[in-house]
Amino acid sequence: MIRNALGKTVRFLGYTVQYGCIAHCAFEYLGGVVVCSGPSMEPTIQNSDIVFSENLSRHFYCIRKGDIVIVKSPNDPKSNICKRVIGLEGDKVCTSNPSDFLKSHSYVPKGHVWLEGDNLRNSTDSRCYGPVPYGLIRGRICFKIWPLNDFGFLRASPNGHRFLDD
Repeated sequence: MIRNALGKTVRFLGYTVQYGCIAHCAFEYLGGVVVCSGPSMEPTIQNSDIVFSENLSRHFYCIRKGDIVIVKSPNDPKSNICKRVIGLEGDKVCTSNPSDFLKSHSYVPKGHVWLEGDNLRNSTDSRCYGPVPYGLIRGRICFKIWPLNDFGFLRASPNGHRFLDD
């Protein structure tokens, strides 16, 4: 009887470890569901919206300008942030705030991206902490899941004029 119970326990632990590894790989390499908080991506993503983030793009270096990404925060590595990619390595970007009279520009260094929130007046982004290393990107947001009346692919950036082609 003890042998039978021990055998079932070991089998249960084995299955738990196997399925745990499968789940870890799925969430790490394929993607997952993310709840977004904060006003920095309004109107595209509202506070408490639920989105699907796929992680394959970052592994294959398929992140493009205009994509919305989940990134490890450069200020707090324990938290993630949601921002739009404005510039890739070598791109010329506007580094000043929209309200600044004199505009300043800079080039994104190799291995980095320039990130900004869609709500430029209420976003802590690359304008504050500079270019972000590509390695901090966790995934690319594909579509919105919740609320249901907004289900689907995300809209284009309301700040498309900030994308410079130089």
